[in-house]
Amino acid sequence: MTHPDPMTEPEADPSVGRGAPPRPQSLMLSFFGIHVLGTGTALPSASVIDAFARVGVGEDAVRSTLTRMVGRGLLERHRRGRRMYFSLTARAAEVLADGEERIQRTGAVNRAWDGTWTLVGFSLPESWRSERHDLRSRLVWAGFGPLQSGLWVAPGRVDVAPIAAELGLGDRIRAFHGEAAAPTEAGPLLRTAFDIDAIAEGYRIFLARWGDGPVPAEARDDLGRQLLLHTDWLDLVRRDPYLPAEHLPGEWPAARAEALFRELAARFAPGASRIAEEILDRWEPAGERTD
Repeated sequence: MTHPDPMTEPEADPSVGRGAPPRPQSLMLSFFGIHVLGTGTALPSASVIDAFARVGVGEDAVRSTLTRMVGRGLLERHRRGRRMYFSLTARAAEVLADGEERIQRTGAVNRAWDGTWTLVGFSLPESWRSERHDLRSRLVWAGFGPLQSGLWVAPGRVDVAPIAAELGLGDRIRAFHGEAAAPTEAGPLLRTAFDIDAIAEGYRIFLARWGDGPVPAEARDDLGRQLLLHTDWLDLVRRDPYLPAEHLPGEWPAARAEALFRELAARFAPGASRIAEEILDRWEPAGERTD
């Protein structure tokens, strides 16, 4: 599996997933992931505006987010008569499919770690700030944390070749698989490379936001609740490097949070599907595109 651009740039926005309202682009990615991914269809801006009104996002914010995402190569724009439709690009579909894989099949708790680590070393010139940022963002997405200057680590076997190839940094990156040797121990290594307390706090905030009591007030119906729930959860999953359970603190909150997510996702899905059928004007573009 490749590890494409996470697009939400977790390094650049640490507040996401810690109680801050989701950004419009995060909501948009979740929305297209739920309702467009795998269908080959496009949606008109009017349908998107209608859906986002159900989570308190106004028309101007929706239109500017759609335009920005077209500019970033995440959405394609199609004209059909007087209406403008939007579909996922191949790049965005790849990222969303990876997120769906994490949500549906990987799970939030790693109970099958075999003791193997992946190490990545790199050295980039100081002037390569953009390349360094892109590399770090992709390493975070792939589950790596910084161990020391120029050396990153992830539990398990991670295929680093697609990252290096995508960024054109194959001659600047060195990758290794292996096991830790004394005096290095897994627990302290994890705490050095990853902010375990912050990861746990993200899950606790999710539990507080979606647990006992009313769902977030900005969600007006099941479509809105589904959108906010999936956005919150995917932001958490994207920031969780899937650390081995045996080396995490007791009462690790990820399992409880995942159970709550799945319960609520199943509860909201039927109503959200009915509303989506009513308001989403789907269309299958035949290659038309308006740049």
